[in-house]
Amino acid sequence: MMSDHTAKAFDADLQDLNRYVAEIGGLAEKALADSVDALVRLDINLAKHVVAVDDAIDTLQREIEEKSILTIARRQPMAVDLREIVSALRVSNDLERIGDLAKNIAKRVAELNGDFHPQKLIRGVEHMSALVLSQLKQVLDAYAGRDLAKALSVWKGDQEVDAMCISLFRELLTYMMEDPRNITFCIHLMFSAKNIERAGDHATNIAETVHYMIEGRPITDERPKGDTTKLAVGS
Repeated sequence: MMSDHTAKAFDADLQDLNRYVAEIGGLAEKALADSVDALVRLDINLAKHVVAVDDAIDTLQREIEEKSILTIARRQPMAVDLREIVSALRVSNDLERIGDLAKNIAKRVAELNGDFHPQKLIRGVEHMSALVLSQLKQVLDAYAGRDLAKALSVWKGDQEVDAMCISLFRELLTYMMEDPRNITFCIHLMFSAKNIERAGDHATNIAETVHYMIEGRPITDERPKGDTTKLAVGS
């Protein structure tokens, strides 16, 4: 059992970790929203900003990792205390990956030029990103508030994002088959949509981490999935 002094020091360490996670969560959430905004409006300056912000996200993730390792070494926490630290580490890793995915989308904005810019496809990307951003906000709230029900709601909603991604892919394939000149634009949009869908997967990972943190065990049910595509996520 921890002494009073050690317990107070551990609580301070946990507060620091929670603050860092909240900060990286805010950065990752904004980076994803800005990357889609840049894609929709073909805003190259905003896209460059998203790419630049990724360094700050990476730095925060490393700080969380170092703080987690030092806290475990110094305080030697057990049970729920140890799960709190491990969960902060896991969540920060997922948020760092979301930052990478946002950067990948932003880097494609410069390639989306020309007159072909179908609003139906753009709206599809916007709709999917809005759902993923909503899930990301909800799961970060669930982590901060230790809210199991809210986390499970995000976990169960992953299938909806997958279904939207598949529907959008079908639309993109139709446009590509109708006119080969559309292929380049559609390919970039397809990879961007896949990056958004992967961000949704990371939100679901965070939901599973919240469950582990609170319950002390992983979710044993099979994750709901609607995505049968095998498209790799490109940068």
